[in-house]
Amino acid sequence: MSSTATKVDLTPVSITVRPASRLVQLIGGLVLFGTSMALMVRAHLGLAPWDVLHEGLAARTSWSFGAITALTGGLVLLAWFPLRQRPGIGTVANVIVIAVSVDTALAVLPPANTLWARILLMVGGVALNALATALYVGARLGPGPRDGLMTGLHERTGSSIRLVRTGIEISVLAAGWLLGGTVGIGTVLFAFAIGPLTQLALPAVAVRGPRSR
Repeated sequence: MSSTATKVDLTPVSITVRPASRLVQLIGGLVLFGTSMALMVRAHLGLAPWDVLHEGLAARTSWSFGAITALTGGLVLLAWFPLRQRPGIGTVANVIVIAVSVDTALAVLPPANTLWARILLMVGGVALNALATALYVGARLGPGPRDGLMTGLHERTGSSIRLVRTGIEISVLAAGWLLGGTVGIGTVLFAFAIGPLTQLALPAVAVRGPRSR
């Protein structure tokens, strides 16, 4: 058995290719993504780097967590223009659907009262985030704002994806922590687990493009 990871083509595919099923997959993935964020917030054991920033900003303003995610997503999109990145349907949906779904989930999810419940929420949030990421990225309808920022900086600077992604994540994590966002074991778990789990799920859900002649 080869130890090489299965390659999955994630370049955007025209919306004319199986539009209904791909839109359902996109929206479903984004709703689950927002829900996974809410699970980790309720766990109070540490958040993903961008969510540390979102929580820190929400704590300093009167805005909801979801509204802050939409604001930062919109600001990141503005950075796409000098980087010459092209948004897709999935890019715009990412900003709107995640913001609505995370606020909705936070409104219905009660706070966890025991450590075990918080651990379950944390682990479930990370696992659900990986599945959700595979679903919406696998729909191939355009990257999210933060993913596009990463690929744009990679293309413009010539730096590796790993270096660019690490630099972005460390920067937003530090800013969020200084603003009062929650950093903890959940942050560490997310950092180590999200890549392998997403890679595991992608081959099963990624949409295949039309075959070339």
